[in-house]
Amino acid sequence: MTIQIQVLSKAECERVHESSLDILKQTGMRIETAQGRKLLEDAGAIVDHTTQIVRFPEVLIEKSIRLTPKNFSLGARRPGRNFAVNHGNSTLSMSGEGIRVIDRKTGVHRDSSNKDWLEVTRLCDAIDEIGIFWRTITPHDRDNTMADFVDYQISVFQNFSKHVQDPFMAKDQAPWLLEILQTVFGKKETIRSSHPFSTVICPQSPLILTEQYTDAYLALKGWNIPVSIMPMALMGATAPGSMISTLIQCNCEVLGTLCLLQAAEPGTPILYAPVSTLMDPKSGRYFSGGVENSIMNAASNEIGRFYGFPTMVTGLESDNFEPNVQGGYERSLNTILPTMTRPDILIGPGLLGGDMILSFEQLLIDIEIFRMCHRTCRGIVSDDDKWLCNVIKEIGPGGNYLAHPTTVSGLRGGEWYIPELGVHTSYEQWVESGKKSSIEEAREKIDAILTNHAPLPFDKETQQELEKIKNKAKGVSITYSFN
Repeated sequence: MTIQIQVLSKAECERVHESSLDILKQTGMRIETAQGRKLLEDAGAIVDHTTQIVRFPEVLIEKSIRLTPKNFSLGARRPGRNFAVNHGNSTLSMSGEGIRVIDRKTGVHRDSSNKDWLEVTRLCDAIDEIGIFWRTITPHDRDNTMADFVDYQISVFQNFSKHVQDPFMAKDQAPWLLEILQTVFGKKETIRSSHPFSTVICPQSPLILTEQYTDAYLALKGWNIPVSIMPMALMGATAPGSMISTLIQCNCEVLGTLCLLQAAEPGTPILYAPVSTLMDPKSGRYFSGGVENSIMNAASNEIGRFYGFPTMVTGLESDNFEPNVQGGYERSLNTILPTMTRPDILIGPGLLGGDMILSFEQLLIDIEIFRMCHRTCRGIVSDDDKWLCNVIKEIGPGGNYLAHPTTVSGLRGGEWYIPELGVHTSYEQWVESGKKSSIEEAREKIDAILTNHAPLPFDKETQQELEKIKNKAKGVSITYSFN
């Protein structure tokens, strides 16, 4: 009795695929990296180096789909926290990448700092439902030097011991990243097989693959680093004004990028991760609270599953600027439908205002929303031991099941979801407790976690080697500036 939903039929998914093949063959994509165009040309694509337009024959796309692994694990430093994709399980990814934070002591909105980043990273390390790191916020008090990049990457692994997924900006950062990975996780073959680190490539809608981030990833060639392919098309602005056409364009951008990745390194693991969004018709801005986001993200998951790919989708979205009722209904509605299509990874708790503002309290509320949605997905368990007809006969008219052993086993076996936030008591007990709001309750829980949780430490030798890498990077004078 597992609950099943369907947004797109199999025939509709096939039509999305066929439409994508036609667009990629006739129109193609603009591939702004010369290295990428050369790789695609060698693989059989039709390349115009003057216009940078690459057209993709159907045979190249189908071959790239076949080359893509459908089952693998995203490794972790913490024992027991590897995450196997395409196995029917879901985990949360931290969201990214906000620029402001609501100070949980004062309630004031301010620029995000490195201290905020460290706290939210440690908080997410402690929450079991979050299995994937993203840089939730960008600290304003960090520099753009190589030394800062190295210090940041080391800090990530020091403070988050589950799987790390993080984009990086420039190809000359790649050797430093690889040196850190080897210091933390071991030799190249271990990293190639266990996938403790993955990254993100975001095609620019409509139908562009930019040079900077693509060449940065290509500098990791040979290491079998998984990639989330994540176009972020905005329906009505950078994508057509219909949901199905926005899904088709995103699928084109994923498949075109996939061809490049498989041409560079056959067998590269990917996650199908388009973020199909919509424009606010009143302002032209990103309409993150729109319920259509929920529908398109659920459909994106179905299209990814049509190919057999592991999937990553977005939920927990809203337009409000602080935790409130609007956020409650928008985030719940934008989460339940994608969750019920069973993605491998759901992004991303804690960010408000179109993913620009971090609220620590909202993050804990979002965890509660995800847990409730996850319980809803499980539906009604109909195993033989759940059909308690004999117990109904045993208790009989006017009886009580409270003390019966099957009630205890049901409680322990997941028949009930027991909330960890909110009011679930009598009015008198609520008044006696001080009428705490969910925000106040979440704040107390956050303070307790940050006081008591210590991330998994490195051994002494690893820590010493990482310090050597930091010191070496201080001698590199490169400063990065990015649009």
